[in-house]
Amino acid sequence: MSATTHVTHWIGGGPVAGNGETAEIYNPATGVVSGTVDMGSAADVDAAVAAAEAAFPAWRDASLVKRAQVLFRFRDLVDRHRDELAALISAEHGKVHSDALGEVARGLEVVEFACGIPHLLKGGFSENVSTRVDSYSIRQPLGVVAGITPFNFPAMVPMWMFPIAIACGNAFVLKPSEKDPSASLLLARLWREAGLPDGVFNVVQGGKTAVDALLAHPWVRAVSFVGSTPIARYVYETGTAHGKRVQALGGAKNHMLVLPDADLDLVADSAVSAGFGSAGERCMAISVVLAVDPVGDALVDKIVSRVAALKVGPGDDPESEMGPLVTREHRDKVASYLDLGVSEGAKVVVDGRTAPVRGGGTAADTPGFWLGPTVLDHVPPGSRVHREEIFGPVLSIVRVPTYEAGVEVINSGEYGNGTAIFTNDGGAARRFQNEVEVGMIGINVPIPVPMAFYSFGGWKSSLFGDTHVHGTEGVHFYTRGKVVTSRWLDPSHGGVNLGFPTNG
Repeated sequence: MSATTHVTHWIGGGPVAGNGETAEIYNPATGVVSGTVDMGSAADVDAAVAAAEAAFPAWRDASLVKRAQVLFRFRDLVDRHRDELAALISAEHGKVHSDALGEVARGLEVVEFACGIPHLLKGGFSENVSTRVDSYSIRQPLGVVAGITPFNFPAMVPMWMFPIAIACGNAFVLKPSEKDPSASLLLARLWREAGLPDGVFNVVQGGKTAVDALLAHPWVRAVSFVGSTPIARYVYETGTAHGKRVQALGGAKNHMLVLPDADLDLVADSAVSAGFGSAGERCMAISVVLAVDPVGDALVDKIVSRVAALKVGPGDDPESEMGPLVTREHRDKVASYLDLGVSEGAKVVVDGRTAPVRGGGTAADTPGFWLGPTVLDHVPPGSRVHREEIFGPVLSIVRVPTYEAGVEVINSGEYGNGTAIFTNDGGAARRFQNEVEVGMIGINVPIPVPMAFYSFGGWKSSLFGDTHVHGTEGVHFYTRGKVVTSRWLDPSHGGVNLGFPTNG
């Protein structure tokens, strides 16, 4: 990425410059400023919403077949530009290229799901609910809807939202993270190339000012959000106070419960993969391993040996397996948990501050926002390191005596996003999926992100609102239902009847 890169808004079918206020974009691997991004004002939000409102009536009335055709073309274009999207993600977020390609692929799954919109919007029909009276149900779009998305998945999470919203006949305003905004403009250009009418998809860059303007705007009917729990709660409370439909997905603290009969090699591979992929900056990352006695020592040895072989380096290095964190401030916050863990009684068995970085020195002295994979053992249950969302490459090992104690640790936490159990006992797995108070569960699967035709979302402080993202719940979120009762009179009808109508 060139140092002269400037990322604008996308309003009404093309790029639109902001009102002057900008923020810097960094390359996390070097710590160098790589560009600037416009920071949207309330006026910018007004312009984007106005463009969406103007485009909505014609798009709402477009046939389901035409909408699906645009979705199919968009899907093909994203597929053809997946390497370009992944390069933008690596340059601004820091994740390695293979991980960024995986992000694009998971976003494409939702686009492919949305291509089936003619089937997804089919209603029901009942003939003769009363004599010569029929009833049927339909679902219709809301109007202008908005998505507010996080830095960790600048392509995938927006694609969890806007393909379904647009397929349902809505017009969409995206507010991406200002930390890695370039992918949003490439997606906008691909929508235009696919034949989406101008104004149906808009992008407003920026921060809290743009968020607040979207939450308060009277023409925005619904808001979808993914991010940290405090902001999710704020978005939900503010949006609903302004009469909007809101789904707000918050933070997580995901546990992996390991029973004594589990395959420890599979567990170690899974824990390292799920704990350190994308430098732990995933809401579905495994951040806590609950090792049921007596497997703790053997499992930690296997995890440590695998961590030692990981290659930390820049996202554009094909040998790199884990990149940097997104900002210096975030790296420093994550690193602070190592000393905190020690003060709470944990033992640092792998210190990411001393990890070697490809092409440089160690994480501590290489330019950029580096912290290598970190493993903390004997983390006390209920300590801050165990309890709080760290959102970085820190894997905590918590020892528990029994299955029951492990489930209690999970269920007593603030979050309920994802969890996993590793066992060869089918009865234990079935009991776990019934007893654990978490929205997404893996059985010998470390990152149980549902496929696009199911819906994504957690319980407790991991979700505000009553619907999850994508899948059939996504279709319902972006539409509202009507039930029509219809009677077409035949020539034999006649007479006045003042009695109360019944279903006779």
